[in-house]
Amino acid sequence: MLCHAHASNDVRRMDLHEDAEKNIVTASFEFPGVSKEGINILVQNNRLTVSAETKQSTEHNEDGYAIRERAFGKYSRTLQLPEGIKVSFLSSTK
Repeated sequence: MLCHAHASNDVRRMDLHEDAEKNIVTASFEFPGVSKEGINILVQNNRLTVSAETKQSTEHNEDGYAIRERAFGKYSRTLQLPEGIKVSFLSSTK
């Protein structure tokens, strides 16, 4: 499998496990701080892409100053699926 990662700040962890006897490949992705609703899964052109976007914002007052901090990030992992894979057999658990 070919794997490609793109992230604005860092690379998120991904684990692959193959069970040759059952003919199953399991991919696990970590996107800390992202709700499961914020994770996107796309299968297109024999590629599996898992992506997420984070948006964090905090605001507080300190010594009469308004302090606002924001952090944004986009993360994407793409796997080239093996030839002959049946997309109808793919499943996901968030």
